[in-house]
Amino acid sequence: MKWEQPIYTTRAHVFQIDPTTKKNWVPASKQAVTVSYFYDSTRNSYRIISVDGSKVIINSTITPNMTFTKTSQKFGQWADSRANTVFGLGFASEQQLAKFSEKFQEVKEAAKLARDKSQDTVEMLSNHSQQESGRETPTTNQASSINGTDDEKISHVDPEAAVLQTENEHLKSAVEQSNTNTKKWETELQTLRENNASLVDALQESSANVESWKKQLGVCKEESDALREKIAELEAQCNEADQDKQKNSQMSVRVQELQTELHEKEQELENLRKQAEIIPQLMAECESITAKLQTAETRNKELEDRIEGLQLDIDDSQQKQGNMKGELKKFMDMLDGKIDELHEFRQGLSKLGVDN
Repeated sequence: MKWEQPIYTTRAHVFQIDPTTKKNWVPASKQAVTVSYFYDSTRNSYRIISVDGSKVIINSTITPNMTFTKTSQKFGQWADSRANTVFGLGFASEQQLAKFSEKFQEVKEAAKLARDKSQDTVEMLSNHSQQESGRETPTTNQASSINGTDDEKISHVDPEAAVLQTENEHLKSAVEQSNTNTKKWETELQTLRENNASLVDALQESSANVESWKKQLGVCKEESDALREKIAELEAQCNEADQDKQKNSQMSVRVQELQTELHEKEQELENLRKQAEIIPQLMAECESITAKLQTAETRNKELEDRIEGLQLDIDDSQQKQGNMKGELKKFMDMLDGKIDELHEFRQGLSKLGVDN
């Protein structure tokens, strides 16, 4: 409409209260849509309108009795008694919700001022109509009477006639002003009638739209029920997929463990193969070592025999040495005796020399 202009626009997810339960929210749009405040200059009214494609999902006229309530950090709602529903809006941020709430309060105050102004205008028209209907006849008669007196004898006016003449002038001015105001009020009344006709047309259109919206709401409800069933099926499939995914994850871990074990076994097998390649060499070395061991054992036997012979010789030598030690001791004892004797003999010779 050309006379209706948007004053604020935002984007939000639109919901309506479930008409059956009056508790659950039913999505009115599949995604975030444009939500706007509109001002109708011809009707001096404010509306919130939102359109999803070719479908009108919000057409709510703001009244002074409405209240916008923030139910969470990003969600708000208001009740529309004319549409017999509750609208809910989900915003992307807290700032958008706060801005929409502030604008709702501003529009609500403007709607209240517009209503008060309309009531004052109607009362003023009613009061002036009553006053003019009461004044019109006597003023005319009085004016004609006074005019007649002025025409007959202006020079012989008594004080009472002068007062009446003054009042007559005031009444003439009041009548002219009243006529001017009457024309103005007739124009405003005609405008109000035209606005009333527009409101009637809009009401009829709104009634037709309500029926259409009821049908669309029924269709949307059926679609919503079907979507809920589909969502339930998808959730069940998702649960099965999650279980399968968990099993696959466990199997992947098990496969990884088995691959690690297989790699270790292959490494062990490779080591065994390398060891198997040197087995003949080890066996040859083992045979050579065995032969050497046998030779060593034979030589060891011979050495043991020689050691036994040497041990006998050692024992015999030790015995002979013991005998020689005994004889040597005897000889040493004898030698010591001889030395002592020689010493004594020397001392005797020394004494003899001294004496001589």
